[in-house]
Amino acid sequence: MRRVAAVCAVTVVALAVVLAGSADPADEDEEAGTRTPPQPLPDFTGRSLLRAFAALDHRTRVHVHDASGGDRRVLWPPRWTVCTQYPAPGASGGTNRSVTLGVVKRTEQCPSRVLESRR
Repeated sequence: MRRVAAVCAVTVVALAVVLAGSADPADEDEEAGTRTPPQPLPDFTGRSLLRAFAALDHRTRVHVHDASGGDRRVLWPPRWTVCTQYPAPGASGGTNRSVTLGVVKRTEQCPSRVLESRR
């Protein structure tokens, strides 16, 4: 048991050293004063929620809600499809922006009230 605890402790320390040594290039740009301009927000509607997460900057705060009105929790993002997004596609914002995505399960269609309000 002591051996397992020792291995875990060494692993945690090694991981902390690796994480402390790896700097984010974007953070270095901000420190140097050479910020890269924020990219316009892509259109996520009709795409998998997992693809939306992958396309967003890691500093973006993402709020997800069930667009069907069922107030279901999103536990497995690949099984959900994006119906709505705010801000709209093409909007630009700071690096610490927030995005709200309305989703339904992949096997469902977006509610008509949601589709009409997007126009």
